[in-house]
Amino acid sequence: MFGRDDPSGKVVAMTQQGSGTARRTVAELRAYWEALRRGRLVPARTDVNPRGIERSLEYAFILERVAPGMARFRLSGMHLTDLMGMEVRGMPLGALFVPAGRQRLADALETVFQGPAVAELALAAETGIGKPPLAARMLLLPLKSDLGDVTRALGCLVAEGEIGRRPRRFEVTGAEVTQLLSDIPQFAPADRAPRAPVAGFADPPATFTPPAPAAPMPDPALTPEERRALLRVVRAED
Repeated sequence: MFGRDDPSGKVVAMTQQGSGTARRTVAELRAYWEALRRGRLVPARTDVNPRGIERSLEYAFILERVAPGMARFRLSGMHLTDLMGMEVRGMPLGALFVPAGRQRLADALETVFQGPAVAELALAAETGIGKPPLAARMLLLPLKSDLGDVTRALGCLVAEGEIGRRPRRFEVTGAEVTQLLSDIPQFAPADRAPRAPVAGFADPPATFTPPAPAAPMPDPALTPEERRALLRVVRAED
């Protein structure tokens, strides 16, 4: 489990979040994931070190894709336990959502794994007796498994406000999906530009003019005197 330890060694869960907590946590986790990429399309699950996201641990989680549009928690922070009133490790991510919001969640999850892509969701908790309005943000970042397929995700969920009676489940009120560019270079055909002349080499003429026929070789049957008479002597003054 992800969590934050106090000096006494006990895990401290924060149930009241400041107004900038969600923004800061999402930005820090995204920056950490971007640093893990190191020029790759998607980092590996084994690259993730909890020490690199100490300030975000209680909101963070690791997902495993189990079916199209479905994922379950492999690891989770204490904030999710606070929201649900129970340990969520091993549970499907959809358990945190009301039925009406699960299809939008499934679409976002599948885009993250298949794109691959990065998804950021705006959430609102269902309200009722003992359940005051509660807004949240969720970030989903794709990861590669040990087999090299994109079936893991690093993410966070941060709710800001009074949690109230639990469990708190959410609907999706907005989504922003960023498609990742392929790490395989794509070359688009380009118009052929005029070729610059190269020193010492000239382009061939537009039309081919056959060379003049070479002078016939002297008949070997001629005597040496007759062959010399056919030759032209070139002098410097010529």
